[in-house]
Amino acid sequence: MSKPAIGVGLIGSGFMGRSHSLAYLNVDKLFELPFRVELRMLADQTEAQASRAADAFGFARATGDWRELVADSRIEVVSITTPNRLHKDMALAAIDAGKHVWCEKPLAPTLADARIMAEAARHRGVRTAVGFNYLKNPMMRLARDMIAGGEIGEVRTFRGIHAEDFMADVSQPWSWRLDPANGGGALVDIGSHIIAAARYLLGPIVEVDGRTDTLVTSRPIAAGAAERRTVAVDDVTTARLRFRSGVVGTIEANWLATGRTMQHAFEIAGSAGSIAFSQERFNELQLYCAGDEAARRGFRTIVAGPEHEPYGAFCVAPGHQIGFNDLKAIEARDFLLSIADDAPRHAGLGHAGLGHAGFDEGVAVLEVVDAIYRSARDGGQPVAIGVSAQ
Repeated sequence: MSKPAIGVGLIGSGFMGRSHSLAYLNVDKLFELPFRVELRMLADQTEAQASRAADAFGFARATGDWRELVADSRIEVVSITTPNRLHKDMALAAIDAGKHVWCEKPLAPTLADARIMAEAARHRGVRTAVGFNYLKNPMMRLARDMIAGGEIGEVRTFRGIHAEDFMADVSQPWSWRLDPANGGGALVDIGSHIIAAARYLLGPIVEVDGRTDTLVTSRPIAAGAAERRTVAVDDVTTARLRFRSGVVGTIEANWLATGRTMQHAFEIAGSAGSIAFSQERFNELQLYCAGDEAARRGFRTIVAGPEHEPYGAFCVAPGHQIGFNDLKAIEARDFLLSIADDAPRHAGLGHAGLGHAGFDEGVAVLEVVDAIYRSARDGGQPVAIGVSAQ
């Protein structure tokens, strides 16, 4: 018997738009889903741009007006992969039309906007997802299971960083990422990932203090241009964290980290051992056991394999590795399963045991971001986190 189809619309065809497309193309070939995925429409800034992307990505139709996509009754799922400042209007329109929404992070430029989006989804009863794709790594699930199982004892400290170098070159032109209308700089753009990881692994963050620094204070208005534009967002942000469990920690968000293309990394120390991870080698997890014989102590490497669900859907052999777009396929699976599931709607990290991040999680992460920025503006004074992060 043929499965029913679920129609997908995509707004935006850049890096993340391509990744969403690949995820949708592969998800029902890799995983058992109750429906087949059909790529029905792609929207971009112009009709020509949308048509080129639709042909490349496998969408049936294209439009230069995202509102046309949202209004189409044949589309049940909308992916939003545009700059942050556009997320709110697009998501609210899709939600109002009864569509399920997968939105890239951060959910919105401001905490207030994110709350409006989450409440709209909750009221309309649609399913949501936020693009915290690094949470989908089987090694992240393993780390969380090991922590919950007491394998490193009582957790004491967390050290996390998300560092890249895509803004390290001072000749890099001013772009939408530097527009304060998008909610901030390195912290909200890439730091939101390490905040999401910290919450996934160790639970709610209840207090922060932070510092922001803008080190490249102006950028060329275009490649090679002499005219420059002021940069008014953070290049580097650091913060101290306190978790509800009593664990203390630090995070750094840095897009000037020369030589680092994806240092999404953490180390968690407990009374009986430690866990260390870096996205630069994301098919590996490092484990230190304090109970080992003194002459044999040291971090050991656990290599991803079919035993670490859902690695086996991609490869039957351990150590052969999965990649970035595979994480997006897992994210698509969890989002689509949340649509098919009859569990309470608008679930957050606990949904169906999958670690699915809905709009509520997007709000919780932005509560931490907002608190860090407020602390930095107030000279690093501690700021308590609001109730949504609990």
